[in-house]
Amino acid sequence: MEGVTTLVGQGLYMAVAAVAGLGIARILKRDDTLGCLIAGVLAGILLPVLDYDTGLRAENLHQLVFFVVLPVLIFQSAWKIDPDILFRWLGPILLLATLGVLICCLITALLVYYGIHHPSGFPWLAALLTGAILAATDPVSVVARLRQSHANEELLTLVEGESLFNDAVAIVLFAFALGIASHSAMEGSVATGEAIHGAGTFALYFAAVFFGGLAVGSLCGLITAIVILFLGSAGAALMVLVLAAFGSFYLAEHVVGVSGILSVMICAIVTRACLREQQDTYLAHAAPTWEWLGLFFNALIFVIMGLVITFDMFTHQWLAMIIAIVAAIGARALAVFLVAPFARFVGPPIPNSWRLMLSWGGLRGVIAVALVLSLPTELPYWWTVQSMVFGVVLFSLLVQGTTSTRLIKKLGL
Repeated sequence: MEGVTTLVGQGLYMAVAAVAGLGIARILKRDDTLGCLIAGVLAGILLPVLDYDTGLRAENLHQLVFFVVLPVLIFQSAWKIDPDILFRWLGPILLLATLGVLICCLITALLVYYGIHHPSGFPWLAALLTGAILAATDPVSVVARLRQSHANEELLTLVEGESLFNDAVAIVLFAFALGIASHSAMEGSVATGEAIHGAGTFALYFAAVFFGGLAVGSLCGLITAIVILFLGSAGAALMVLVLAAFGSFYLAEHVVGVSGILSVMICAIVTRACLREQQDTYLAHAAPTWEWLGLFFNALIFVIMGLVITFDMFTHQWLAMIIAIVAAIGARALAVFLVAPFARFVGPPIPNSWRLMLSWGGLRGVIAVALVLSLPTELPYWWTVQSMVFGVVLFSLLVQGTTSTRLIKKLGL
């Protein structure tokens, strides 16, 4: 009973901080994420004054992030996208989200590895983990500004769709790199032969978890649509959708052993596509429900980031942060401009102005924060990686997010 009371207390404390963060964002006229980050920092300062321990530790965040937060965020993002426009741009989106993410991950890893140049304290595996985390983009604030500017709906779908598939692929890369890193930490080191073997089997591993996730998600989406039609109730439909978000993740991740994030994403897309005729009946309350759930969990992640961020990060890791910022921005731009010309072979061509928007608008946000918060503290370099990712996310919020409006106007979008 005491454990339940503690859990409720922790939840209430973070929920109050999240609401306070939304209030701070309104007062400052900034993004909600920045307001929640400030609220998290202030909440962290207040903890010693109130003599209250939230119980949140870096080592116990993995379960919360992966099994509660990510399924909701991915389902909510996928639910917003128009399936018809998504299928038109599916070729370019998949190209950017697979080849583009892989290029971005590897370039980021190379730049941070040679930039830090400390093989014993920051090995190649640490750089690969950093690259995978920073390959995940979150252009929520840019999409909001594009909507305010009445931008082309197809551009919005390309930006949102690429980000959604991008996140799913980046999470698969992260899980693969984390598996090797965790094995390395337990064994003390990874032999050269094992590393080569790991690299050689990556394509097979990726194909299995990627296509397996797509298959499980499609099946879950069809079942979800059938159950909603059978129940024939708007209230029941909401219950089934929430159950589908967590159920599709659990089934893929724990039963089948494929990508839970891809499963959740495809489940949402397939369900909405199958029930497009029921948008004004059974699904009348689906959009606002997922909107507040997404808002709450986005706010929660940035409150947690504010709680765990420390001043020591900026005094001890400032150079690593600068290296990570340069690497993340450069790698994203290079990946987009290398891959975008090939989009015309698999779908509509991507205009140059859109490529610039995809490059600068590829902010790092909630997914990057969620992934880095889930790093096990057994990894000796976890704090360095966390500091670097936090630095890139702060740059995204304070610089990229605030200058995107000017870029949208300059590009005539």
